[in-house]
Amino acid sequence: MTLKLGIIGLSPGNGHPYSWSAICNGYDHTAMLECGFPAIPAYLKEQTWPDARLPGAQVTHVWTQVETESHKIALAAKVGTVVKAPEDMIGHIDALLLARDDAQNHLHFAEPFLRAGLPVYIDKPVALTEAAFAALYDLQCRDGQIFSCSALRFSPDLRLDPATAENVGPIRLVQATTPKYWDTYAIHLIDPLLEMLGYEEKPVKLFGGPVGTDGRLLGLRWRDRGLDVHLTASGSIPSPIQFRVIGERGEVTLTFRDSFTAFKTALQEFVVGVEEGGSRLPVEFNRRAVQIIEMGSK
Repeated sequence: MTLKLGIIGLSPGNGHPYSWSAICNGYDHTAMLECGFPAIPAYLKEQTWPDARLPGAQVTHVWTQVETESHKIALAAKVGTVVKAPEDMIGHIDALLLARDDAQNHLHFAEPFLRAGLPVYIDKPVALTEAAFAALYDLQCRDGQIFSCSALRFSPDLRLDPATAENVGPIRLVQATTPKYWDTYAIHLIDPLLEMLGYEEKPVKLFGGPVGTDGRLLGLRWRDRGLDVHLTASGSIPSPIQFRVIGERGEVTLTFRDSFTAFKTALQEFVVGVEEGGSRLPVEFNRRAVQIIEMGSK
């Protein structure tokens, strides 16, 4: 069975409707060059098609707030139907990809689909406050109806393999940086961090505030683990997504490079969860991530 997915976009600076649809459907290279996000056709071109397509799912419907943009996505990523309103997809799709990272609008767009009982993949971050997080999850008709993450949570680039973890030893300090803005990109640090450290303990805030003209810095302490974490979103200053992990025996620097693998793995996790009837991501993991986002915003 192939799941039929709808996709909603766009938010400023976010090309996920193009990339996620292409991962599911394949793509037209010439049309994708016009998407406005040069990195997308660049990393798609590095794959072998159609073998690189995600099995078991196809994006069949698309909506954005600008109809001409919807048609561009449909052409570039081989999406069959452009709808006039998001709700027009209901009854024609099995699940929704809400591919906008403006978290303040997630409730508005997700609500009709959640009330209709459809599984919804909500782009990162799912929410910016615990109150907004609760409002979204209260709309679920069943546990596991919402799936949300930074795809970097699944990135092999940002994981400590057993040999490296042994060489580093017990972690005492993590310094992590991302480009762009706290509200939209801090989650790219937080999700891999919680995957590395665990999400059971709530850290305490040590310090926080602006960096440069439009960036933010947050210092956290995991008291039970005896470690500190410094998270920086550099704003308009270019920066890699990078983790410096310092332990009692050594240190390692992890740099994110492979967008395609991370996005495809996250989409696969969503599709498998839909097939199983739930989400494969713990709710409390996402709640902890939102708590950290909120700490950094104050």
